[in-house]
Amino acid sequence: MNFRLTFPVAPLEPSLQYSDKILLSGSCFAEEIGARLLQHKFNVQVNPNGILFNPLSIAQSMQSYMDGRRYTDTDLFLHEDIWHSWDHHSRYSGTRQQEVLDQINQAQSEASKRLKEADWLVITLGSAYVYVLKENSRIVGNCHKVPEAAFFKRLLSADEIIAALDNMMHRLFFSNSKVNILFTVSPVRYARDGVVENNLSKAILLQAVHHLVNKFSRLYYFPAYELVIDDLRDYRFFKEDLVHPNDLAIQYVWEHFVNACMSPATQQLEKQVQDLLRARQHRPFNADSPQHRQFLETYARKTEALREQHPYLDLEEELVYFRG
Repeated sequence: MNFRLTFPVAPLEPSLQYSDKILLSGSCFAEEIGARLLQHKFNVQVNPNGILFNPLSIAQSMQSYMDGRRYTDTDLFLHEDIWHSWDHHSRYSGTRQQEVLDQINQAQSEASKRLKEADWLVITLGSAYVYVLKENSRIVGNCHKVPEAAFFKRLLSADEIIAALDNMMHRLFFSNSKVNILFTVSPVRYARDGVVENNLSKAILLQAVHHLVNKFSRLYYFPAYELVIDDLRDYRFFKEDLVHPNDLAIQYVWEHFVNACMSPATQQLEKQVQDLLRARQHRPFNADSPQHRQFLETYARKTEALREQHPYLDLEEELVYFRG
């Protein structure tokens, strides 16, 4: 007897490789998958603008990387003694205007370089709702706790999303002929929008993404949303707020991501990297014992051998630790 509905996840072709350069952008779920890719030593950059929820702000951020845009003091605003950018998450906000600009422009520069070289762009869409500044009709990437009265809130149409992403991708493919794009839709429930409204928002995102994936080559879809909402489908897989997937759910999605999006050779290498990471977390009873010294020497040799075989892996920290 089956108590939940499972479904196969089609393998990604071409698959992700350790040698690939990857850029992730989008909602907080992009941060979760990006963190696991970083942990397992993939060459990734995650959310150069910080978390972005709506597809128009994501597309705009990509355009800014391709433009090589540099932000100036006129791009920031002061709210409750904190400097913010409407295009960036609050992790860039701060009390010193120049420090905020320096951090933003450093991220812009790194993202611009990465997008030109990227093998994969992974975009996670969170919501089809946007907040628009009343004073100038500008769509913002983050409201920074500015009072709601300063904004209009509206629901994007699928056509608006398709047009924005289509324009961005057309330009991107012209500047980077090798990049592939992997779309996901965040399984995070935006309960503040309302349950009915959240479902409508997700439906519009799914419609837009599948239209693009079915229309163009080099575009792919990974069903993170369906794995949580239709497969797990239980509030025990959510955090206490009942909207964010918990660690168990994220790990479940990650395992499907590894199996579906990575080649067998990459999966095997990922297991070897995992072994090194677990060994580094080992805490001996006696750090001066001959057994522990032998343990460190063994893993130092393993790390050196793996780095020689795969020079694109950044294993310097592990090697320093095991050489202790």
